[in-house]
Amino acid sequence: MTIRGRLLAAHRKVRELALVGRALLFTGHPVMAQIIPMRFCNLSCTYCNEYDKVSEPVPIEEMYRRIDHLGRLGTSIITISGGEPLTDPDLDLVIRRIRRTGAIAGMITNGYLLNRERIERLNRAGLDHMQISIDNLEPDDVSMKSLKVLDKKLQMLAEYAEFHVNINSVVGGGIRNPNDALVIGKRALALGFTSTIGIIHDGDGQLKPLKPDEARVYFEMRRMKKRNYTRFNQFQEAIAQGRPNDWRCRAGSRYLYICEDGLVHYCSQQRGSPGVPLAEYTKADVKREFVTAKSCAPNCTISCVHQISHIDHWRAPQTDSVSPGGHGVLVNIQTGN
Repeated sequence: MTIRGRLLAAHRKVRELALVGRALLFTGHPVMAQIIPMRFCNLSCTYCNEYDKVSEPVPIEEMYRRIDHLGRLGTSIITISGGEPLTDPDLDLVIRRIRRTGAIAGMITNGYLLNRERIERLNRAGLDHMQISIDNLEPDDVSMKSLKVLDKKLQMLAEYAEFHVNINSVVGGGIRNPNDALVIGKRALALGFTSTIGIIHDGDGQLKPLKPDEARVYFEMRRMKKRNYTRFNQFQEAIAQGRPNDWRCRAGSRYLYICEDGLVHYCSQQRGSPGVPLAEYTKADVKREFVTAKSCAPNCTISCVHQISHIDHWRAPQTDSVSPGGHGVLVNIQTGN
């Protein structure tokens, strides 16, 4: 990494520590929001139906309004997802707008459309974090997100990226060889990236225990010597063993999922709950959802929601309750970061 890259990394760490401190002191704002600027994806992984082949990007002026509304709520981290964000021609503008609110800017991508020029554009836009999910060593009919195809992209990122990069490998969901995750994880660490492993859940985002060979790979990756976010994630450990988790889900409060229609949902697996336009979402809604228990929580596998909620695990018992309406028809990979 360049000297500039190291300085940016140090500054990013200071910003992240500040947002953690703010989250510990105050509960009336979202810590993370995931926002969808487009549903279109250039790939068609068989386990995923969080994409389509026809959608146009959300107009940039509308994205500005949505990001500004997240800023109004005091959101600390805004992560761009999809679909595939790199197919959005206005992605750089979206990232710049996120940074203007003072939030940490992240994105989740399949990495296929990365090249040196695109990486340098992301640097200039102010991207803080990128996650790439790689499913196997060789492309197959389940997923084209293979290390064979993406390794040169990773080498370019290692040389030119001024943002943090995490590589997420997966087990479950029809991935044929769980051992591929180990090779992918080790390659990520060798390039100086962080490495996580995700467990593919069922269509409602609910518990789907790992098979013995999948569980072996999962726990072996946890034992990797270099720091790995999943080493601190007891949530996924319970999932791997088929055990429910006892936790207070703060979705709708500390974590928001904003779909391409601009509606606020608990998460990608509970679309329609609460299903309120972001423009109408208020700090009163954030406070209400903070103390609202979700019936789907014990068997949930959405680790990003859990990790954000964990900030507040020690306070504010939830006195209200809601049973999300079973809108979780999407399937995606949940990660350890």
